Amino acid sequence: MTTSGDAPGDAAGAVFDPGLQPERTLLAWRRTCLSFAVGSLVAMRFALDALGPLAVVGGVLGAALSVLAYLLAATGYRRAHRSLTAQGALTRSGLPMLLATLAVLAIGAMGAAFLVHGGLGG
Repeated sequence: MTTSGDAPGDAAGAVFDPGLQPERTLLAWRRTCLSFAVGSLVAMRFALDALGPLAVVGGVLGAALSVLAYLLAATGYRRAHRSLTAQGALTRSGLPMLLATLAVLAIGAMGAAFLVHGGLGG
């Protein structure tokens, strides 16, 4: 009896890794990107009075980068799944990590601008 992960070239829908590591990674990206998007929008809400339109730009930018990072991670998962089942080798891109980093920087920049413009002091 063979399992779906025994050899490259198994059926396209077969799971390559019996431990489901690629699936767990995609779920982790989903949670992370959702957190970044929500964090960006919450930060925008709290900074809106102090920063005005700059807060909206920062919040929407952070949320958009988070969504794009998730879409790229999901595409990367599908590409990795095809690569693993067809060739037994994995190729990856660092673009989702870059976009997630930019989303975090957008949240941080909005927080710094909020503090500089006196959002906490009154």
